[in-house]
Amino acid sequence: MKPTGTDPRILSLAAEVANSPEQNVPIILLKLKEIINNTPLGSSELKKIKQDIYCYDLIQYCLLVLSQDCSRIQGGWTTISQLTQILSHCCVGLEPGEDAEEFYNELLPSAAENFLVVGRRLQTCFINAAKGEEKDELLRFFQIVTDSLFWLLGGHVQLIQNVLQSDHFLHLLQTDNLQIGSTVMTMLQNILQINRSKRSKILLKLKRQKEEEDRRLQLHIQRQRAMRLSRELRLSMLEIVHPGQVEKHNREIEEKSALIIQKHWRGYRERKIFRQQRPSLMEYKAAVTLQRATLKFLAKCHKKKKLFAPWQGLQDLTDERRVKLKQQVDDYLQRHPSSQMSDVTSRELHSQAQEQLQHYLMGRVLEERAQQHREALMAQINTNIEQLMKAPSLKEAEGKEPELFLSRSRPVAAKAKQAHLTALKHLQAPWWKNLGEEEGDEIDVPKDELSVELGTLFIGGTKPP
Repeated sequence: MKPTGTDPRILSLAAEVANSPEQNVPIILLKLKEIINNTPLGSSELKKIKQDIYCYDLIQYCLLVLSQDCSRIQGGWTTISQLTQILSHCCVGLEPGEDAEEFYNELLPSAAENFLVVGRRLQTCFINAAKGEEKDELLRFFQIVTDSLFWLLGGHVQLIQNVLQSDHFLHLLQTDNLQIGSTVMTMLQNILQINRSKRSKILLKLKRQKEEEDRRLQLHIQRQRAMRLSRELRLSMLEIVHPGQVEKHNREIEEKSALIIQKHWRGYRERKIFRQQRPSLMEYKAAVTLQRATLKFLAKCHKKKKLFAPWQGLQDLTDERRVKLKQQVDDYLQRHPSSQMSDVTSRELHSQAQEQLQHYLMGRVLEERAQQHREALMAQINTNIEQLMKAPSLKEAEGKEPELFLSRSRPVAAKAKQAHLTALKHLQAPWWKNLGEEEGDEIDVPKDELSVELGTLFIGGTKPP
């Protein structure tokens, strides 16, 4: 049965194949490659084109061409290798429909067998070839055929068993050529990986089915156990109850059971009604939200329109209204008399304000200068500290390096001299005088000794006259 809505390109190609001589059919079939490549991969349009190709027997034509001798085909191995690519792409992802049994049981095994036959012919030609360029070209065709076979097996993993049991595949494995052998072994490794992944998927599926069956069996056992416990409990209660109260007891149990059933039924019914009403409730909430946002927007627009509306002038006032407004103005002026100021007082206030402003500006200038002076002193102190940290010890100082220990600040120089004299006195004093002193205690140094210049150490600062 031919499909409806067939692609016109497939129709014209099928008609051309039917009306052309046999030697031109392989070249015409190569046009299928352009049609397939111009269609998006994985789209419904590509599936429809593959169904049209199968229904108009173009796949069968490709198989017939592959079974022919290479010397009789126009284009030789180039045409055959491209037809293997077309055939593998057409068979993968094809949904045969009513002819599924014929497609899976006859056409696919025949295609895999033809691929192996073509590969074996290429192997023979490669071994018998003498030129290096010819060998390279035949090896490239052989790789195209093996890739096409691998693509076919990836889409139909049930063909792996047929390929592994084929005599042609065994002959390909037994080759002595290194290049052909490496290509075949690579294909075999890929096939085994596909088979392993298929087996793992089947095992995972069986494991899930077993887990589901175990879960169902466990639920069934739990239900049976619950029913048995309920019956045992009921029988034990009947043994305890007096024979005259059995009917009353059964009636109470039936009422409780009915209440439980009604409770669950009402809950189920209300949940079902709520699920049915949920879309309308969501629509109602959405409508309320939209209305609220619209009202806010309109109110904002009205407010802006009212705020920026042009002034239309005052309304006409009547004499009575004019007298009433004048009376209100006079009453306000009487309650809030305005303070009048003379010109002399205004000038005095102005001059006072100018003086205060000038005083403030001068004080701010002095404060800025003091701040700049402080910043300069801090920068100088930081520079001196950095130089002292990097300077060598006095014993190791050479040349102009002792100048690093000089300070231009008189207080700093005086403090340094005092510390030095203290250290000298501490070192030169007898040992018994230092028994009661601690390391951090300070020693008073007379002021006249601070002006003494040491022979071995120069302390920076201003020298006494």
